Amino acid sequence: MTVYHFVGIKGTGMSALAQILHDMKFAVQGSDVEKYFFTQAELEKRSIPILPFDERNIEEGQVIIAGNAFPDTHEEIQRALQLGLPVYRYHHFLGNFMSQYTTIAVSGAHGKTSTTGLMSHVIQGAHPTSFLIGDGTGKGVEDSKYFVFEACEYRRHFLSYRPDYAIMTNIDFDHPDYFKDIYDVFSAFQEMAMQVGKGIIACGDDEQLQQIQAKVPVIFYGFGEDNDFQARNVQKGTDGTRFDVFVRNAYYGTFQITGYGNHSVLNALAVIALCHYENIDVEIVQQQLLTFGGVKRRFSEKKVGTQVIIDDYAHHPTEITATIEAARQKYPERDIVAIFQPHTFSRTKKFLDEFAEALSKADQVYLCDIFGSARENQGELSIRDLQQRIDGAELISVMTTEVLKKYTNGVLIFMGAGDIQKFEAAYEKEVKVQ
Repeated sequence: MTVYHFVGIKGTGMSALAQILHDMKFAVQGSDVEKYFFTQAELEKRSIPILPFDERNIEEGQVIIAGNAFPDTHEEIQRALQLGLPVYRYHHFLGNFMSQYTTIAVSGAHGKTSTTGLMSHVIQGAHPTSFLIGDGTGKGVEDSKYFVFEACEYRRHFLSYRPDYAIMTNIDFDHPDYFKDIYDVFSAFQEMAMQVGKGIIACGDDEQLQQIQAKVPVIFYGFGEDNDFQARNVQKGTDGTRFDVFVRNAYYGTFQITGYGNHSVLNALAVIALCHYENIDVEIVQQQLLTFGGVKRRFSEKKVGTQVIIDDYAHHPTEITATIEAARQKYPERDIVAIFQPHTFSRTKKFLDEFAEALSKADQVYLCDIFGSARENQGELSIRDLQQRIDGAELISVMTTEVLKKYTNGVLIFMGAGDIQKFEAAYEKEVKVQ
C-alpha cells in the first residue's frame, strides 16, 4: 500500500491535505518539529502519525509531499531523492489531485480563509463537497462534486492550479519579502485569472480587481451600484448582519449571516454569487449561511469572567481594521483592547505607519515583540518603532499579561500570525490562578 508521507505535516495547508487524503482512505503519516501547533489537533483526532524529523522515516513505497517551508536539502527530502521516491511540493500535488472535481479556488490578499470556510459550508448543503481551508481544516468526501480550496498568492504558488472557478476577494500589497509592489501582486493575480476554466467571482469594489482580464466571464460583487451582485439595505446588529442582494439591479433575496463588519458581507456576497452561477437553490444558501460557525483563528471568541477574548489571525493593517470594526459592531458598549504581535520584520517595516493607523482604532493597544520567520529572524527595527507611532501604546510580554485584568468590561483581541496565542494562553492562566 502506498503511504503518503508529509514533510512538515503541521503546516496549515499540509495538515488539511493530510486530513483529506486520510478521509479518502489513503494511508497517511507525517513529520515535523516537536513544538505544538494548533493544526495538529485535527490530525490527532484522526490518529494520523506525527513523527519527529528523521531520515529513517522515509521508506520504499512512499510518496513524499513536502511543505514549502522546507528546502530540498532537508534530510527527509534528501533521503527520498536517494531512494528514487516521488517527491511533490504541496501546491503541485494539490493541483494534480483536485483536477477530478469541479474546483473553486479562493484567492485574495485578505479574507481567503474565512471565505473558503463559508463557501465550503454553504455549497455542501447542496452537493457532496471536499474542502481545504487555510486554518488547517480539511475534509475529503469520496463522491464529491466540488473541491473548495484556499489558493495563496505568496511566491505565486496559486499558479500551480487551474481551477474551474476563482473567487478573488481583493488585491493588496503584502509579503514584501517577495513581491516588489502592488503591480507585482496584480501581475500574479492577472496570470492566475488566465488559468481559470469557467468563471471568476471578483470584488468589484476593489480598484485592482476592476482591471482584471480573463478568458472566462468575470462576475463582480460588492456594495457599489456597478456590481453584478450588490448588497443593499445592510442592517448591522449584535447578533449578525442582514442585507438584501440585487442581481443586476433586480431583487434576488434577503440574507442573514453570523458574521460582523463589511468584510463579512462581502465574503457572503462572493459565495452567493458563485452559488447563483452554479444554480444552487437560494433557500439552501440562506439556510447554510445561518449555520456557519466560522473558521479557526478568525474572530474566534470565548468568555473569561466578565471579559471577551478574541483570537484572530489579522497580521496586515487592512485585516486589523476589519477585525476591530467587527468587534465594535458586536460589542458596541465595551472597550476594545488590541494585543498585537507583528509578523516578520519586512512586513512591519513596510507598513509601519499603516499598522499604527489601524491599531489606533482600538481603545487601548498592547504590542508584543516582532515575530520573525524562517526566512528572516532579525531586522533593522524593533517593536518600539511601532510603539512610538501609537498614542498610549504599551509593550507587553508573556510575563506581564496581568495588566489586561483591569479591562473588566473589555474585548481583548489577540492578533497576529506568529505565536500570539502563547500570550493569550499566559493571560488565561493568569486569570484562572486568581
